[in-house]
Amino acid sequence: MKSYKIKVNGHSYDVTVEEAGPSPSAPQAPVGAPAQAAASSAAPVPAVPAAAAAGTAASKAKAGAVQVKASMPGTLRSYKVKVGQAVKAGEVVLILEAMKMENEIVAPVDGVVTALLVSEGASVSTGDPLMTIG
Repeated sequence: MKSYKIKVNGHSYDVTVEEAGPSPSAPQAPVGAPAQAAASSAAPVPAVPAAAAAGTAASKAKAGAVQVKASMPGTLRSYKVKVGQAVKAGEVVLILEAMKMENEIVAPVDGVVTALLVSEGASVSTGDPLMTIG
C-alpha cells in the first residue's frame, strides 16, 4: 500500500492506494483521485488507474487488435501517439479529462497504433472505444 497527500481546491486529502495484484499486460501506476471530505474506509477511493481499467476492459476488436476503452466519462483532450506508431505497455497514449482532472491513459499492451477512434475534444462515455492497438 502507498499513501499520498492530494490537494484539491485548497483542501488536502490523504489517499491510500492498494495494489490490486500483478497484471502482465497492464502495469499499474498510482493515480491520485480526489476523495470526498466525508469519505471513509467504507467507501474507498478507486485505486485503479484509468489505463489499467481500460487494459482489463480492453477487448479484442479483431485478431491481434486491442481496443483501449474509456474507463470513465469525460473529454478526450489529446492523443500522445499517431497511427502507425509503436507503443509499449504502460506508455501514455492519450489524455482523458474527467471532473476537471487530466488522466493519463496508458497502452495496455505492446503493439502498433492502428486507429484513433475519437476526435480530440469529443465527449466520451464509460466503455467507449478510443483507439486500437494491434
